[in-house]
Amino acid sequence: MENLNQNSNWQMVSEIELIYKTKVKTSDRPQIKSSRDAYKIAVASWDPDKIEFFEQFKIILMNQAYKVLGIYEVSSGGITGTMVDLRLIFSAALKANATCLMMVHNHPSGQVKASEADKQMTRKVREAGKLLDITLIDSLIITPEIYYSFADDGAL
Repeated sequence: MENLNQNSNWQMVSEIELIYKTKVKTSDRPQIKSSRDAYKIAVASWDPDKIEFFEQFKIILMNQAYKVLGIYEVSSGGITGTMVDLRLIFSAALKANATCLMMVHNHPSGQVKASEADKQMTRKVREAGKLLDITLIDSLIITPEIYYSFADDGAL
């Protein structure tokens, strides 16, 4: 008890506030109906000076009508990979009230073949999403010219 009295900061804690602000009307939000739609949105959001330089991982957050709520950059890495933290993916999804999401990352090599790490991350996100009722719709690997869709390939 004496320790608590000496440290008067024990009652102070950080306030946590969950806020999602949008400046885009629902009617103006793009709707994703196919992997091609998602690819176009993803490439448009990518910095063209970085897409062939180093790997980045983003998520496209959507509502139940597949209207895009936003795009969140989860991580940037090196030439051959980037670290992805599941907690960042789902904290962004929960904050935006997303009911589904798509994962998107680039391969600077220009090859869109999924690595074992890509497959494992896709499985982890799909399983974690089930617990939170946030559906993983697809996982895309993109380059400036082509893309690979796990869903189109039946790998999701």
